[in-house]
Formats: sequence, structure tokens, C-alpha cells
Amino acid sequence: MREREKKQNQDTLAGTFGFDPKESASHFLVIIPTGVTQAVSISEHLSWDSYNLESSVHFGERNDGQVRSSLDRKKWNDIADVIRAEFNARLKKEGKPPGRWKTGANVINRILGKELTLLAWAIEDADPALTNTAVANWQGLTPEERWWLYTMTAAATGSYVTGRNRGWRKAIRYALTENPVTGNPSNEPMVPEFFRYVNDAIKESEKYDSV
Repeated sequence: MREREKKQNQDTLAGTFGFDPKESASHFLVIIPTGVTQAVSISEHLSWDSYNLESSVHFGERNDGQVRSSLDRKKWNDIADVIRAEFNARLKKEGKPPGRWKTGANVINRILGKELTLLAWAIEDADPALTNTAVANWQGLTPEERWWLYTMTAAATGSYVTGRNRGWRKAIRYALTENPVTGNPSNEPMVPEFFRYVNDAIKESEKYDSV
């Protein structure tokens, strides 16, 4: 039984993006269906069970296994190679093996999963023509900025069911698809103009939500 368990873990962890259950059980899953027109889901998980990966994903309000975003397949295809290249470049610097996308469950460490989800939030309800703009703006953010934005958005509107296209989630879309990110001035804190823009966008979107 232990050999079977070991083999299961090895197969599941092959090609993952920086995830090691010995370091942390928290991770994200990207589920890529076999059907080439089916949506790709991104979910956040607090526990690790290699036997029940896909069955632990849900669209409810439970924290563990909650779907954060679901992307149209074309939108996913438009960002998949960019994400893979950026994440693998960073993993290489850390001396870790590269990841790869495959049909079924793809495991990503929690840090990279937050960054991927942020980009997914920006494009999930946006015009497909704006995907390249969102990617360019996302690349213009530092990892720390992406983590901060993810944390703020997840706390307020992180649920796929109740948070989609509202508040911070809507503001992220406006900010990354319409607002150019040019980088932070070296003499300013990490949250200058871009984050002020996000706050303004939230206030603006809340006006329409309340109508």
C-alpha cells in the first residue's frame, strides 16, 4: 500500500510548478479538461490529498478547494505559455525543476497560484481582445505587488460564486486591462499610483453596484 501511495504521489507531483507537500500543504490546482472547448478552473487548497485532487474542487463557500476563477478555454490558451515561461524562469533561479501544463489536475505552489489567479481575475469577464494588455500589465507588477493584490481581492470578493465581477474583482479587471503599469518609482513605497487607481476603480464600481 505504501508503494502504491508513493507511486501515486510521484505521478501527481511530476511537472508541478514549485509545489512540494513536505514544505507546505497549501497549493492551487488548475484543472484542464480533456474537452478542448471546456473551461479551465483555478482553485485554492489548504490541504493535500493526491488521491482526491479533482474531487476536492468545488464552487461553494468552503475555504478548502474553492474555485477562484474559471476561464474560457481560448483565454486560458492565450496565457498558458506566458505563465509557464515566467514561472519556470523563476523556478530555475531557485534551483527547482520546471513545471508543465497537462490535461487534468496541475498543481502549483501557493505563491505562484496567487499570481496566476490575479491574472485570471483580470481577464475572466473582459473582452478577449484585452487579454494581451492584461498580461503586459500583470508582467509589469512585481511578485510582491501581485501577492498584495491577490490577498486584498480574495478577502473581499475571492469566491467565484459571490465575488465575480464585483468590488475588488471588477477593479482588478479595469486596472489590468485598461490602466498601463509602468513600474514603481524607486523613491516611493510599493503601493503608489497603480493601487490608488484600484481603490478609485472600486469606489466607481460600487456606485454602479448600488444602483
